[in-house]
Amino acid sequence: MVPGFPVLDIKRPFARMAKRCAGGALLLCLTVLSLAPDAARADTILVMGDSLSAAYGIDPQAGWVSLLKHRLDDEHEVVNASISGETTSGGSARLPDILGQYHPDIVLLELGGNDGLRGLSPQQMQVNLGKMIERSQKQGARVLLLGIEVPPNYGPAYTEAFRAVYTQLARDYGVTLLPFLLKGVDLDSMLQSDGIHPTAEAQPIILENVWSKLAPMLSASANGSD
Repeated sequence: MVPGFPVLDIKRPFARMAKRCAGGALLLCLTVLSLAPDAARADTILVMGDSLSAAYGIDPQAGWVSLLKHRLDDEHEVVNASISGETTSGGSARLPDILGQYHPDIVLLELGGNDGLRGLSPQQMQVNLGKMIERSQKQGARVLLLGIEVPPNYGPAYTEAFRAVYTQLARDYGVTLLPFLLKGVDLDSMLQSDGIHPTAEAQPIILENVWSKLAPMLSASANGSD
């Protein structure tokens, strides 16, 4: 210390400067986070189906929708709004409220099986599913249509008209189509005693069928494309 000169406390200015720098760094981080692209946000996936997606007759955790949740490992939110016995008419009536509640990015439509089993009009089924696709698309969601088939004992005319509903809808609305949800499922050994609903052993096969169409849609979301 030199006599006659005041002692300067240089620690305080540096401390204040350090605080300002730290605050500036925090502000910069928050700004960067706020500017992050929407593509980084996880998709919400809505499943609108019937008993085939509601894990009828088996442990719910063994159903293909639960297996899908496990595969995604919380990277995306999966909402299962499937109800056993649901028809396209019932699903169409329920969908607006569900869309408003969850605002899904991707909608998986797995309906029509109960319409077929009841011998309902394929034309009306097509109208109902068309409304569901339109509502989903107006909300900004992309649609994956999961087709199903009726047993051959319904006659060739009905089974062909039923099958054509899905292909026509996919063409009209430009949506992704899985023609047959149960492709590869052994209909002799992998159905429950009712001869309609798949067993737990069939669920991984169903998952792979769905995944073959869903995975590219998720990749498109990650890349920021529509």
